[in-house]
Amino acid sequence: MAKTHNVTEFIFLGLSSNPEVQKVCFVMFLLLYTAIVLGNLLIVLTVMSSRSLGSPMYFFLSYLSFVEICYASTTVPRLISDLLAERKAIPLWGCMSQFFFIHLFGGTEAFLLTVMAYDRYVAICKPLSYTTIMSRQACAFLVGAAWVGAFVHSLVDSLLVFRLPFCGPNVIDHYFCDVLPLLKLACSDTVLIGLLIVANGGTLSVISFVVLLASYVVILLHLRTRSSAGRRKALSTCGAHVTVVTLFFGPCIFIYLRPSTTLSADKTVAVFYTVITPLLNPVIYSLRNAEVKKAVKRLLVSWY
Repeated sequence: MAKTHNVTEFIFLGLSSNPEVQKVCFVMFLLLYTAIVLGNLLIVLTVMSSRSLGSPMYFFLSYLSFVEICYASTTVPRLISDLLAERKAIPLWGCMSQFFFIHLFGGTEAFLLTVMAYDRYVAICKPLSYTTIMSRQACAFLVGAAWVGAFVHSLVDSLLVFRLPFCGPNVIDHYFCDVLPLLKLACSDTVLIGLLIVANGGTLSVISFVVLLASYVVILLHLRTRSSAGRRKALSTCGAHVTVVTLFFGPCIFIYLRPSTTLSADKTVAVFYTVITPLLNPVIYSLRNAEVKKAVKRLLVSWY
């Protein structure tokens, strides 16, 4: 079927239609978004300026924080502005662009978390070969591969959605252009495309999550031979990463690895992975890592 786009714009219903609730949400999400940008930017600047954070783990952490800022910025500023708007409209091209960048940055984060798990595996299980395996060139290649893999993933999903005919209605019961609400509005049979999108996004989430779990199972088995002090240090580092992985992949698997139906809880889950997770990542990594906390303090003192 040739694609037809009689619809030139979409209307978001947003989080709530209650004006008082919208005002409260506006203040809350404005503060949360400010904290996301400042918190993750602080991590990036800390890693860039601190010589003590020159290991590959912190190199990947700085890129993860940068991606978190980009990821949140694809949805949260729009959400904030729409909370004070009477008509929450977005043009078709804007919707498709938002969809592409959400999956680009979300996919990059998924791949980066997998790369970070591999880094921890090499550091703990092959310490003598760590500097050789995780060289600067290897780290740069892994980050580049994460971006390329995410671009391919996002491009496939975007092309599938863009081929859908949107003839009306044009009201999206969400606060951004996500897969399931768009499939619901298409005026054609979306079963096959829905399965392809779920296979693409769901497979990415599940495979990455399984690789991450397998890495940490191997790490835990290897730690049995370490001293108690060595185990505590390794578990502290890995514990922060496992927490972030669970917070990111849990909601993603809930959204993308199920039949193409919308649920009332979808918007709440979406807030979790588009706002809460980017907010918590710098907190989790800084509070559970003594080196990061010291470097942050040194950076802040140098500013004042």
